[in-house]
Amino acid sequence: MKEQLRLALLSALKQCYVDGSLTSGELPEEVQLEIPKNSDHGDFSTNLAMTLAKPEKMAPRKIAEALVAVLQGNPLCDKIEIAGPGFINFRLTATCWYDVLDQIFAQGCDYGHSTIGHGTKIQVEFVSANPTGPLHIGHGRGAVVGDAVAAVLQAAGFEVQREYYVNDAGNQVVTLGRSILLRLRELQGEKIDFPEDGYQAEYIVDLASKFRSEVGELNNLSEDEAIQSCARFGVTEILKWIEADLQKFGIKFDHWYSEKNLYDQGMVDRQLDELKQKGLSFEQDNALWLRTTAFGDDKDRVLIKSDGSYTYFASDVAYHMEKFDRGFNRVIDVWGADHHGYIPRMKAMLTGLGHPPEDLEVLLIQMVNLLRDGKPYIMGKRSGNFITLRDVIDEVGRDACRFFFLMRRCDSQLDFDLELAKQQSSDNPVYYVQYAHARVCSINRNAEEAGTKQLQPKDVDYSCLKLADELALVKQLARYPETIVGAALGYEPHRIVFYLQDLAAQFHSYYNRHRVLVDDPATTQARLCLANAVRIVLANALRLLGLSAPERM
Repeated sequence: MKEQLRLALLSALKQCYVDGSLTSGELPEEVQLEIPKNSDHGDFSTNLAMTLAKPEKMAPRKIAEALVAVLQGNPLCDKIEIAGPGFINFRLTATCWYDVLDQIFAQGCDYGHSTIGHGTKIQVEFVSANPTGPLHIGHGRGAVVGDAVAAVLQAAGFEVQREYYVNDAGNQVVTLGRSILLRLRELQGEKIDFPEDGYQAEYIVDLASKFRSEVGELNNLSEDEAIQSCARFGVTEILKWIEADLQKFGIKFDHWYSEKNLYDQGMVDRQLDELKQKGLSFEQDNALWLRTTAFGDDKDRVLIKSDGSYTYFASDVAYHMEKFDRGFNRVIDVWGADHHGYIPRMKAMLTGLGHPPEDLEVLLIQMVNLLRDGKPYIMGKRSGNFITLRDVIDEVGRDACRFFFLMRRCDSQLDFDLELAKQQSSDNPVYYVQYAHARVCSINRNAEEAGTKQLQPKDVDYSCLKLADELALVKQLARYPETIVGAALGYEPHRIVFYLQDLAAQFHSYYNRHRVLVDDPATTQARLCLANAVRIVLANALRLLGLSAPERM
């Protein structure tokens, strides 16, 4: 609908240039159409006349008058008005809005999808938690944000890959192996003074016990070999936990990428050699540095330390360049908010290697404050000093967990109230939305029990939908495709949550004020179609976010 009106405006502008009422001949790159905050001002409003004032050297209102003179009689519009200094307000015909219902029924589960992405290849890398312990609640928020961003991008026509980067190299893995080995020796009866920098949680004891039963003793190995053996075992087992938790959360990755593999295949060294050849790195104080200051970073960054060990930045450089080597046009990383200082060096690195910095988008995930009845709540037990994602999913369910994580922008802090998430009432936002879907399913069952056979949409007289509430619902349904596009281009899946809440609120309000099944058969059929169009869009949006659309609640 909005696109049709935009094309009509451009056509009117061209006609004004032909008839001489306007003379600059300039066609704007974009015609802005906004939904007025006050519905009395119409369905859409444009400031096109104001944007043309300078090239036309004419008052905006005069430009608006020229455009409206051409637009009058357009079959899309019921009323066109000029407001203020030159805004043009449009009220569309009811027939235009009825066409939206036909689109919804024709497209079904594809309604809202578009091809605006033109198959552009994007990789979304998210979670990527170190395989040294269970996923915690913070990982959960990053997981659902990454998954939802990937989903809305796919719905907008992008080709998307979901990837988990496994940090299975470096000091944290050595620390894990040492921690398991020490607990294993405790199980064998040795008295161990456990170091403060070791992993303290009880799951380390569980891993040591399982290692003992499945692998056995390590008496014939050197200390380093024993640590490596325990580390490999620990990483493998913890990755199984992580994958199981993510599966329980409704998240499946297309690819798991090993950091260790980067080193084993020599990709890190090859990338560092390329940096040297391009003059982007230099040696100083027996260390290797990347010239990131030449590309906007506040200081140069170390790649190889003076002791010969590689920094995390070295593998990150190789990993991100390898992403582009795989053919991705753009990469999106979902990181914790504490990594914000890492973004400039990564973008500087890409710039130095010939990639526009905007080819890398980083979404920062802010903290989650877990509450119970509005008060801070600490639930961790076996996993150390953090709250596991599995604990939260087990308590409130997958749908509530995913929905709550998406209720705010990812870069804003989130309060997650466990008791609210479990409530089966209108106070619980996910219940409120899902109940709107279940309510339509209940209406369908009631219609069937009353012997009302629903007609095919093409046989329904939509002109029976005369109430302002009914047209408002159709207009809300028409906004869904644009909402997906905005969520995809802005990497903001919370927009879909906001849309769902608005649509559910409108439908509940309509249902509470008007009966769907009435004495007049034609009105009943039209209202059933409207309700089922709402059901289709609710289901599409819920499933896009990885939530269920229940038929009974």
